[in-house]
Amino acid sequence: MSDAHGTHEGLAAEAARLDAADGLRAHRAAFDLDDGVVYLDGNSLGALPRAVAPRLADVVNRQWGRLLIRSWEESGWWTAPERVGDRIGRLVGAAPGQVVVGDSTSVNVFKAVVAAVRMAGDGRDEILVDAATFPTDGYIAASAARLTGCRIRAVPAPDLAAAAGPRTAVALVNHVDYRTGRLHDLPGTTAALHGAGALAVWDLCHSAGALPVGLDEHGVDLAVGCTYKYLNGGPGAPAYLYVRRDHQDRFDSPLPGWNSHADPFGLDPAYTPADGPARGRTGTPDILSLLALDAALDVWDDVSLDAVRAKSLALTDFFLRCVAALVPAGRVESVTPAAHAERGGQVSLRCPTGAAAVMAALAERGVVGDHRRPDVLRFGFAPLYTTFAGAERAARTLAEVL
Repeated sequence: MSDAHGTHEGLAAEAARLDAADGLRAHRAAFDLDDGVVYLDGNSLGALPRAVAPRLADVVNRQWGRLLIRSWEESGWWTAPERVGDRIGRLVGAAPGQVVVGDSTSVNVFKAVVAAVRMAGDGRDEILVDAATFPTDGYIAASAARLTGCRIRAVPAPDLAAAAGPRTAVALVNHVDYRTGRLHDLPGTTAALHGAGALAVWDLCHSAGALPVGLDEHGVDLAVGCTYKYLNGGPGAPAYLYVRRDHQDRFDSPLPGWNSHADPFGLDPAYTPADGPARGRTGTPDILSLLALDAALDVWDDVSLDAVRAKSLALTDFFLRCVAALVPAGRVESVTPAAHAERGGQVSLRCPTGAAAVMAALAERGVVGDHRRPDVLRFGFAPLYTTFAGAERAARTLAEVL
Protein backbone atom coordinates (compact mmCIF):
# COMPACT_ATOMS: atom_id res chain seq x y z
CA MET A 1 0.00 0.00 0.00
CA SER A 2 2.79 2.45 0.86
CA ASP A 3 4.52 1.82 -2.49
CA ALA A 4 1.30 2.46 -4.38
CA HIS A 5 0.70 5.57 -2.33
CA GLY A 6 4.19 6.79 -3.10
CA THR A 7 3.69 6.15 -6.82
CA HIS A 8 0.46 8.08 -6.74
CA GLU A 9 2.01 10.98 -4.87
CA GLY A 10 4.89 11.14 -7.33
CA LEU A 11 2.64 11.11 -10.37
CA ALA A 12 0.33 13.72 -8.85
CA ALA A 13 3.31 15.98 -8.19
CA GLU A 14 4.56 15.49 -11.74
CA ALA A 15 1.09 16.34 -13.09
CA ALA A 16 1.11 19.57 -11.09
CA ARG A 17 4.52 20.52 -12.52
CA LEU A 18 3.40 19.75 -16.08
CA ASP A 19 0.22 21.78 -15.66
CA ALA A 20 2.17 24.72 -14.29
CA ALA A 21 4.42 24.67 -17.38
CA ASP A 22 1.56 24.20 -19.87
CA GLY A 23 1.49 27.02 -22.40
CA LEU A 24 -2.13 26.26 -23.32
CA ARG A 25 -3.48 26.20 -19.76
CA ALA A 26 -5.11 29.64 -20.05
CA HIS A 27 -7.45 28.34 -22.75
CA ARG A 28 -9.22 26.07 -20.27
CA ALA A 29 -11.01 29.13 -18.91
CA ALA A 30 -12.71 29.58 -22.29
CA PHE A 31 -14.76 26.42 -21.67
CA ASP A 32 -17.75 25.77 -19.43
CA LEU A 33 -16.43 22.76 -17.51
CA ASP A 34 -17.39 21.07 -14.26
CA ASP A 35 -14.26 21.11 -12.10
CA GLY A 36 -15.40 17.90 -10.43
CA VAL A 37 -15.38 15.95 -13.68
CA VAL A 38 -12.45 14.74 -15.79
CA TYR A 39 -13.87 14.96 -19.30
CA LEU A 40 -12.02 12.63 -21.69
CA ASP A 41 -14.65 12.28 -24.39
CA GLY A 42 -13.81 15.34 -26.48
CA ASN A 43 -13.12 12.97 -29.36
CA SER A 44 -16.89 12.30 -29.40
CA LEU A 45 -18.33 15.64 -28.27
CA GLY A 46 -16.18 18.64 -27.46
CA ALA A 47 -16.77 20.78 -24.39
CA LEU A 48 -18.91 23.92 -24.54
CA PRO A 49 -16.97 27.15 -25.15
CA ARG A 50 -18.31 30.00 -23.00
CA ALA A 51 -18.65 32.29 -26.04
CA VAL A 52 -21.34 30.13 -27.66
CA ALA A 53 -24.36 30.88 -25.44
CA PRO A 54 -24.18 34.70 -25.67
CA ARG A 55 -23.51 34.51 -29.41
CA LEU A 56 -26.53 32.28 -29.94
CA ALA A 57 -28.67 34.58 -27.80
CA ASP A 58 -27.78 37.44 -30.15
CA VAL A 59 -28.46 35.32 -33.24
CA VAL A 60 -31.87 34.28 -31.91
CA ASN A 61 -33.01 37.51 -30.27
CA ARG A 62 -31.58 40.17 -32.57
CA GLN A 63 -30.53 38.67 -35.89
CA TRP A 64 -33.54 36.37 -36.23
CA GLY A 65 -35.95 38.00 -33.81
CA ARG A 66 -35.64 41.62 -34.97
CA LEU A 67 -33.76 41.71 -38.27
CA LEU A 68 -35.53 38.63 -39.59
CA ILE A 69 -34.84 37.98 -43.27
CA ARG A 70 -32.54 41.02 -43.48
CA SER A 71 -29.94 38.98 -41.59
CA TRP A 72 -29.09 36.98 -44.69
CA GLU A 73 -27.28 40.12 -45.85
CA GLU A 74 -26.90 42.40 -42.82
CA SER A 75 -25.71 39.66 -40.42
CA GLY A 76 -23.67 37.78 -43.01
CA TRP A 77 -25.74 34.62 -42.94
CA TRP A 78 -25.42 34.02 -46.67
CA THR A 79 -21.62 33.99 -46.71
CA ALA A 80 -21.21 32.15 -43.39
CA PRO A 81 -20.51 28.68 -44.90
CA GLU A 82 -17.39 29.99 -46.66
CA ARG A 83 -16.37 32.43 -43.91
CA VAL A 84 -16.50 29.74 -41.22
CA GLY A 85 -14.93 27.33 -43.70
CA ASP A 86 -11.87 29.57 -43.94
CA ARG A 87 -11.57 29.53 -40.14
CA ILE A 88 -11.54 25.73 -40.19
CA GLY A 89 -9.17 25.82 -43.15
CA ARG A 90 -6.49 27.40 -40.98
CA LEU A 91 -6.79 24.47 -38.56
CA VAL A 92 -6.40 21.83 -41.27
CA GLY A 93 -3.74 23.58 -43.34
CA ALA A 94 -5.92 24.93 -46.15
CA ALA A 95 -5.54 28.40 -47.61
CA PRO A 96 -8.73 30.50 -47.83
CA GLY A 97 -11.28 29.66 -50.49
CA GLN A 98 -11.17 25.86 -50.28
CA VAL A 99 -13.41 24.84 -47.36
CA VAL A 100 -17.17 25.17 -47.11
CA VAL A 101 -19.24 24.32 -44.01
CA GLY A 102 -22.59 22.58 -44.23
CA ASP A 103 -24.44 19.27 -44.23
CA SER A 104 -23.19 16.25 -42.26
CA THR A 105 -19.93 14.36 -42.60
CA SER A 106 -21.84 11.51 -44.23
CA VAL A 107 -23.34 13.78 -46.89
CA ASN A 108 -19.96 15.36 -47.57
CA VAL A 109 -18.28 11.95 -47.86
CA PHE A 110 -20.85 11.08 -50.53
CA LYS A 111 -20.22 14.32 -52.41
CA ALA A 112 -16.46 13.91 -52.25
CA VAL A 113 -16.27 10.24 -53.28
CA VAL A 114 -18.69 10.54 -56.20
CA ALA A 115 -17.06 13.76 -57.40
CA ALA A 116 -13.64 12.09 -57.17
CA VAL A 117 -14.80 9.18 -59.34
CA ARG A 118 -16.13 11.64 -61.88
CA MET A 119 -12.82 13.52 -61.87
CA ALA A 120 -10.75 10.35 -62.16
CA GLY A 121 -12.00 9.71 -65.69
CA ASP A 122 -12.63 6.72 -67.92
CA GLY A 123 -11.17 3.34 -67.09
CA ARG A 124 -10.98 4.01 -63.36
CA ASP A 125 -13.75 2.02 -61.79
CA GLU A 126 -12.42 1.07 -58.36
CA ILE A 127 -13.00 2.74 -55.01
CA LEU A 128 -10.65 1.78 -52.19
CA VAL A 129 -11.81 2.22 -48.62
CA ASP A 130 -9.95 1.96 -45.34
CA ALA A 131 -10.91 -1.50 -44.05
CA ALA A 132 -11.17 -0.25 -40.45
CA THR A 133 -13.06 2.89 -41.38
CA PHE A 134 -15.89 4.33 -39.33
CA PRO A 135 -18.83 2.22 -40.58
CA THR A 136 -20.79 5.10 -42.10
CA ASP A 137 -17.87 5.94 -44.40
CA GLY A 138 -17.98 2.36 -45.63
CA TYR A 139 -21.73 2.48 -46.17
CA ILE A 140 -21.44 5.73 -48.13
CA ALA A 141 -18.51 4.47 -50.20
CA ALA A 142 -20.46 1.31 -51.09
CA SER A 143 -23.46 3.39 -52.15
CA ALA A 144 -21.20 5.66 -54.22
CA ALA A 145 -19.76 2.57 -55.89
CA ARG A 146 -23.22 1.31 -56.83
CA LEU A 147 -24.18 4.72 -58.16
CA THR A 148 -21.06 5.15 -60.29
CA GLY A 149 -20.69 1.57 -61.49
CA CYS A 150 -17.48 1.05 -59.56
CA ARG A 151 -16.31 -1.93 -57.58
CA ILE A 152 -15.33 -1.30 -53.98
CA ARG A 153 -12.40 -2.87 -52.20
CA ALA A 154 -11.63 -2.66 -48.48
CA VAL A 155 -7.91 -2.48 -47.72
CA PRO A 156 -6.08 -1.85 -44.41
CA ALA A 157 -5.08 1.81 -44.37
CA PRO A 158 -1.31 1.11 -44.23
CA ASP A 159 -1.66 -1.00 -47.41
CA LEU A 160 -3.67 1.47 -49.49
CA ALA A 161 -0.58 2.97 -51.09
CA ALA A 162 0.49 -0.40 -52.47
CA ALA A 163 -3.06 -1.45 -53.38
CA ALA A 164 -3.81 1.44 -55.73
CA GLY A 165 -3.53 0.56 -59.40
CA PRO A 166 -4.51 1.70 -62.91
CA ARG A 167 -8.21 1.12 -62.22
CA THR A 168 -8.30 2.95 -58.89
CA ALA A 169 -10.31 6.17 -59.01
CA VAL A 170 -10.17 7.20 -55.36
CA ALA A 171 -9.31 6.00 -51.88
CA LEU A 172 -11.33 7.06 -48.83
CA VAL A 173 -9.15 7.02 -45.71
CA ASN A 174 -9.61 7.96 -42.05
CA HIS A 175 -6.71 10.11 -40.89
CA VAL A 176 -7.06 8.74 -37.34
CA ASP A 177 -8.70 5.40 -36.61
CA TYR A 178 -11.75 6.08 -34.44
CA ARG A 179 -11.35 2.88 -32.43
CA THR A 180 -7.59 2.63 -31.79
CA GLY A 181 -6.39 6.21 -32.21
CA ARG A 182 -3.83 5.14 -34.85
CA LEU A 183 -2.66 8.04 -37.02
CA HIS A 184 -2.32 7.05 -40.66
CA ASP A 185 0.29 8.37 -43.08
CA LEU A 186 -1.51 11.18 -44.90
CA PRO A 187 1.50 12.54 -46.84
CA GLY A 188 2.85 9.16 -47.94
CA THR A 189 -0.52 7.61 -48.80
CA THR A 190 -1.62 10.69 -50.74
CA ALA A 191 1.61 10.75 -52.74
CA ALA A 192 1.35 7.03 -53.52
CA LEU A 193 -2.27 7.39 -54.68
CA HIS A 194 -1.27 10.26 -56.94
CA GLY A 195 1.57 8.14 -58.28
CA ALA A 196 -1.02 5.55 -59.29
CA GLY A 197 -3.19 8.22 -60.92
CA ALA A 198 -5.86 8.08 -58.19
CA LEU A 199 -7.34 10.73 -55.91
CA ALA A 200 -7.36 10.84 -52.11
CA VAL A 201 -10.34 11.69 -49.90
CA TRP A 202 -9.43 12.00 -46.22
CA ASP A 203 -11.82 11.87 -43.26
CA LEU A 204 -10.44 14.26 -40.65
CA CYS A 205 -13.07 13.75 -37.94
CA HIS A 206 -10.55 12.55 -35.36
CA SER A 207 -7.60 14.73 -36.36
CA ALA A 208 -8.85 18.28 -37.00
CA GLY A 209 -8.16 20.26 -33.83
CA ALA A 210 -5.96 17.52 -32.38
CA LEU A 211 -2.90 17.81 -34.63
CA PRO A 212 -1.61 19.62 -37.73
CA VAL A 213 -3.04 18.16 -40.94
CA GLY A 214 -1.43 20.06 -43.84
CA LEU A 215 -4.01 19.57 -46.61
CA ASP A 216 -2.41 22.04 -49.01
CA GLU A 217 1.14 21.09 -48.10
CA HIS A 218 0.54 17.43 -48.89
CA GLY A 219 -1.59 17.89 -52.00
CA VAL A 220 -4.76 16.28 -50.63
CA ASP A 221 -7.53 16.30 -53.23
CA LEU A 222 -10.63 16.32 -51.06
CA ALA A 223 -11.31 16.07 -47.35
CA VAL A 224 -14.27 16.03 -45.01
CA GLY A 225 -14.72 16.29 -41.28
CA CYS A 226 -17.11 16.97 -38.44
CA THR A 227 -16.87 19.96 -36.11
CA TYR A 228 -18.39 18.66 -32.88
CA LYS A 229 -15.34 16.75 -31.61
CA TYR A 230 -12.05 18.61 -31.06
CA LEU A 231 -13.46 21.76 -32.72
CA ASN A 232 -16.21 21.98 -30.05
CA GLY A 233 -18.99 23.05 -32.41
CA GLY A 234 -21.76 21.35 -30.43
CA PRO A 235 -23.98 18.28 -30.95
CA GLY A 236 -24.93 17.91 -34.60
CA ALA A 237 -22.79 20.87 -35.66
CA PRO A 238 -22.39 21.11 -39.44
CA ALA A 239 -19.51 19.33 -41.15
CA TYR A 240 -17.12 20.71 -43.76
CA LEU A 241 -15.84 19.85 -47.20
CA TYR A 242 -12.40 20.72 -48.59
CA VAL A 243 -11.90 20.84 -52.36
CA ARG A 244 -8.37 21.64 -53.48
CA ARG A 245 -8.33 24.85 -55.46
CA ASP A 246 -7.13 23.33 -58.72
CA HIS A 247 -9.92 20.72 -58.58
CA GLN A 248 -12.76 23.16 -58.00
CA ASP A 249 -13.63 23.76 -61.67
CA ARG A 250 -13.96 19.98 -62.14
CA PHE A 251 -15.82 19.27 -58.90
CA ASP A 252 -19.13 17.84 -60.10
CA SER A 253 -21.27 17.42 -56.99
CA PRO A 254 -23.78 14.57 -57.00
CA LEU A 255 -26.00 16.75 -54.78
CA PRO A 256 -26.29 20.10 -56.57
CA GLY A 257 -28.73 22.54 -55.05
CA TRP A 258 -29.92 26.09 -55.36
CA ASN A 259 -27.32 27.17 -52.80
CA SER A 260 -24.48 25.95 -55.03
CA HIS A 261 -25.87 27.55 -58.20
CA ALA A 262 -23.89 30.35 -59.85
CA ASP A 263 -27.06 32.49 -59.65
CA PRO A 264 -29.01 31.03 -56.74
CA PHE A 265 -31.78 33.60 -56.84
CA GLY A 266 -32.20 33.36 -60.61
CA LEU A 267 -34.02 30.08 -60.07
CA ASP A 268 -32.99 28.84 -63.48
CA PRO A 269 -34.21 25.28 -64.16
CA ALA A 270 -30.79 24.53 -65.69
CA TYR A 271 -27.97 24.06 -63.20
CA THR A 272 -24.80 26.11 -63.47
CA PRO A 273 -22.36 25.49 -60.61
CA ALA A 274 -20.94 28.34 -58.57
CA ASP A 275 -17.24 29.10 -58.57
CA GLY A 276 -15.01 28.21 -55.64
CA PRO A 277 -15.98 26.32 -52.50
CA ALA A 278 -19.63 27.38 -52.78
CA ARG A 279 -19.87 24.61 -55.39
CA GLY A 280 -19.89 22.19 -52.45
CA ARG A 281 -23.06 23.68 -50.94
CA THR A 282 -26.45 22.04 -51.40
CA GLY A 283 -29.38 23.52 -49.48
CA THR A 284 -30.08 26.35 -47.07
CA PRO A 285 -27.40 26.55 -44.34
CA ASP A 286 -28.32 25.57 -40.77
CA ILE A 287 -27.74 29.06 -39.43
CA LEU A 288 -28.19 28.48 -35.70
CA SER A 289 -25.74 25.57 -35.53
CA LEU A 290 -23.40 27.20 -38.06
CA LEU A 291 -23.10 30.39 -36.00
CA ALA A 292 -22.73 28.40 -32.77
CA LEU A 293 -19.74 26.75 -34.47
CA ASP A 294 -18.44 30.15 -35.54
CA ALA A 295 -18.48 31.31 -31.92
CA ALA A 296 -16.85 28.07 -30.74
CA LEU A 297 -13.96 28.60 -33.15
CA ASP A 298 -13.03 31.84 -31.36
CA VAL A 299 -11.03 29.79 -28.86
CA TRP A 300 -8.66 28.79 -31.70
CA ASP A 301 -7.80 32.31 -32.85
CA ASP A 302 -4.40 32.52 -31.14
CA VAL A 303 -3.63 28.80 -30.89
CA SER A 304 -0.67 27.12 -32.55
CA LEU A 305 -1.43 23.65 -33.90
CA ASP A 306 2.16 22.67 -33.17
CA ALA A 307 1.60 23.56 -29.50
CA VAL A 308 -1.63 21.56 -29.53
CA ARG A 309 0.16 18.54 -30.96
CA ALA A 310 3.01 18.82 -28.46
CA LYS A 311 0.61 18.91 -25.52
CA SER A 312 -1.51 16.10 -26.97
CA LEU A 313 1.50 13.81 -27.16
CA ALA A 314 2.66 14.83 -23.70
CA LEU A 315 -0.80 14.16 -22.24
CA THR A 316 -1.17 10.76 -23.86
CA ASP A 317 2.40 9.78 -22.93
CA PHE A 318 1.75 10.78 -19.32
CA PHE A 319 -1.59 8.97 -19.16
CA LEU A 320 -0.06 5.77 -20.52
CA ARG A 321 2.73 6.04 -17.94
CA CYS A 322 0.19 6.53 -15.16
CA VAL A 323 -1.82 3.52 -16.35
CA ALA A 324 1.31 1.36 -16.43
CA ALA A 325 2.26 2.47 -12.91
CA LEU A 326 -1.15 2.33 -11.24
CA VAL A 327 -3.40 -0.21 -12.96
CA PRO A 328 -3.01 -3.86 -11.93
CA ALA A 329 -0.87 -5.77 -14.41
CA GLY A 330 -2.73 -7.57 -17.18
CA ARG A 331 -6.06 -5.82 -16.68
CA VAL A 332 -5.78 -3.46 -19.67
CA GLU A 333 -3.62 -3.23 -22.77
CA SER A 334 -3.08 -0.16 -24.94
CA VAL A 335 -4.11 -0.61 -28.57
CA THR A 336 -2.98 2.92 -29.41
CA PRO A 337 0.46 3.03 -31.02
CA ALA A 338 3.33 4.08 -28.76
CA ALA A 339 5.18 5.80 -31.62
CA HIS A 340 4.29 9.49 -31.80
CA ALA A 341 4.19 9.44 -35.60
CA GLU A 342 1.42 6.82 -35.43
CA ARG A 343 -0.68 8.26 -32.61
CA GLY A 344 -3.65 10.62 -32.82
CA GLY A 345 -5.18 12.45 -29.87
CA GLN A 346 -6.72 9.57 -27.94
CA VAL A 347 -5.70 6.50 -25.98
CA SER A 348 -7.66 3.28 -26.39
CA LEU A 349 -7.24 0.50 -23.86
CA ARG A 350 -8.41 -3.04 -24.42
CA CYS A 351 -10.17 -4.27 -21.29
CA PRO A 352 -11.03 -7.95 -21.83
CA THR A 353 -13.34 -8.23 -18.81
CA GLY A 354 -16.40 -6.05 -18.35
CA ALA A 355 -15.32 -3.05 -20.39
CA ALA A 356 -18.80 -1.51 -20.51
CA ALA A 357 -19.22 -1.85 -16.74
CA VAL A 358 -15.75 -0.40 -16.15
CA MET A 359 -16.56 2.70 -18.20
CA ALA A 360 -19.89 3.10 -16.41
CA ALA A 361 -18.11 2.89 -13.05
CA LEU A 362 -15.58 5.51 -14.17
CA ALA A 363 -18.40 7.88 -15.11
CA GLU A 364 -20.00 7.40 -11.69
CA ARG A 365 -16.69 8.52 -10.18
CA GLY A 366 -16.43 11.61 -12.39
CA VAL A 367 -14.17 10.32 -15.17
CA VAL A 368 -15.96 10.45 -18.52
CA GLY A 369 -14.62 8.50 -21.48
CA ASP A 370 -16.45 6.09 -23.74
CA HIS A 371 -16.70 2.42 -24.60
CA ARG A 372 -16.53 0.77 -28.01
CA ARG A 373 -17.82 -2.78 -28.11
CA PRO A 374 -16.75 -5.29 -27.23
CA ASP A 375 -13.73 -4.40 -25.12
CA VAL A 376 -12.26 -0.96 -25.87
CA LEU A 377 -12.11 1.94 -23.40
CA ARG A 378 -11.50 5.24 -25.24
CA PHE A 379 -10.06 8.36 -23.65
CA GLY A 380 -9.88 11.51 -25.76
CA PHE A 381 -7.39 14.22 -24.74
CA ALA A 382 -8.43 17.68 -25.96
CA PRO A 383 -5.34 19.83 -25.33
CA LEU A 384 -7.19 23.13 -24.91
CA TYR A 385 -8.97 21.98 -21.77
CA THR A 386 -7.57 18.62 -20.61
CA THR A 387 -5.06 18.83 -17.76
CA PHE A 388 -2.26 16.53 -16.66
CA ALA A 389 -3.90 16.36 -13.23
CA GLY A 390 -7.03 15.10 -14.96
CA ALA A 391 -5.01 12.45 -16.80
CA GLU A 392 -3.48 11.27 -13.52
CA ARG A 393 -6.88 11.20 -11.80
CA ALA A 394 -8.36 9.20 -14.69
CA ALA A 395 -5.62 6.55 -14.46
CA ARG A 396 -5.88 6.40 -10.68
CA THR A 397 -9.66 6.01 -10.84
CA LEU A 398 -9.34 3.31 -13.48
CA ALA A 399 -6.93 1.46 -11.16
CA GLU A 400 -9.43 1.73 -8.30
CA VAL A 401 -12.30 0.46 -10.44
CA LEU A 402 -10.26 -2.52 -11.70
